[in-house]
Amino acid sequence: MFDTKIAVLLRDDLAGWQALNVTAFLVSALPAELRGEPYVDADDVHYLPMFGQPVVVLQGDQGLLKKAHERALNRSQPMSIFTADLFATGNDEDNRAAVRKVHTQDLDLVGIAVHGQKNAVDKILKGARMHP
Repeated sequence: MFDTKIAVLLRDDLAGWQALNVTAFLVSALPAELRGEPYVDADDVHYLPMFGQPVVVLQGDQGLLKKAHERALNRSQPMSIFTADLFATGNDEDNRAAVRKVHTQDLDLVGIAVHGQKNAVDKILKGARMHP
């Protein structure tokens, strides 16, 4: 078992491709220290390391996403965010600019990812349910 938890919370009205895209972007922000050792197959072909612990993917409505975001901010919990505006951008510079122009309380969040102590992450994401 792990003392920490990696969790992604997605808005429950996303199309399948959006949920996958948002999840990939959100977890890409997590620290490299969370990665395990590289993988090597029987032919000695090397593969990139992955997270050394499971990633839980949850969902909730817009209200729950806003509450979770507020809880994380109130606890000074580092997180990654994905806003609806990012579906219309095509690169990291435009993504950062799209987030930068919106006040915190006005962000149109479609997903967040957090990594932290299990109990803290559970409190932040209280009310979320497993993504199907």
